[in-house]
Amino acid sequence: MLKNDKWIIEKAKQGMIEPFEQKLIRNITLDSGLVVPALSYGLSSYGYDIRLSPKEFLVFKHIPGTIVNPKKFNPRNLEPVSLEHDEDGAFFIIPAHSYGLGVALEKLRMPDNVTAICLGKSTYARIGLIANITPAEASWNGALTLEFSNSSSADCRIYANEGVVQLLFLEGEKCQTTYADRGGKYQDQPDRVTLAKV
Repeated sequence: MLKNDKWIIEKAKQGMIEPFEQKLIRNITLDSGLVVPALSYGLSSYGYDIRLSPKEFLVFKHIPGTIVNPKKFNPRNLEPVSLEHDEDGAFFIIPAHSYGLGVALEKLRMPDNVTAICLGKSTYARIGLIANITPAEASWNGALTLEFSNSSSADCRIYANEGVVQLLFLEGEKCQTTYADRGGKYQDQPDRVTLAKV
């Protein structure tokens, strides 16, 4: 069953989402004191919009003669993107037709009978930025690594400290083996990008 705002509030009080915003935030205050519109984050009717952390964002770079191998991932295939600031906020730039990895600002502690699926925000989808985030399974803990594809022919901004994806929480009967029980390889992800593992 898809869980509503009342359920999300109750579970957040128990530590499911930290930090937690009990309403949808549509404006942010910059370091300069200026209040500007934001890509919304926080609680919605049947979900929670998480933010992109300003700590790290990496994009794939082309290295002639190399092939990206998920079984033997070479971190040299990624390069850091600088966090930039202007009157609209803090942002990273994802080059045209490229792929980037960031991390959620919020940390999650999933209940043992709930899995969260992540969907991209429509504002980003409308400029060609596609979110490709895997589920946060039952009993998974940590900061989600977030994956974005810039399918447009132009460079795109992605804003830090603002909403990037919405989590939808699906509750089911308790499973036989949770993500934590099986020692999932992405358990307890830190607030930095976690690279592909086998």
